[in-house]
Amino acid sequence: MKKLKEKELLNLSAEELDKRLLELRNEYSRLRAMAARGALKKETGTIKSVRRNIARLETAKRLKQIGVSYEVKKEA
Repeated sequence: MKKLKEKELLNLSAEELDKRLLELRNEYSRLRAMAARGALKKETGTIKSVRRNIARLETAKRLKQIGVSYEVKKEA
């Protein structure tokens, strides 16, 4: 799973964020079930990336709710 970019997320509408969030939560649930059954071997790292992408979506959704805009600042 690729990392979702903050700039892309902030350009999405609230409905699109909700849709992506639902998709990722379903995928996370599926991956957790597979891991519990022992069917997930090499893809265990995807659970971590899905969980982090869910957090990114939640953050973008909350920022849209409160109307805060921010820039990703990269410090050298």
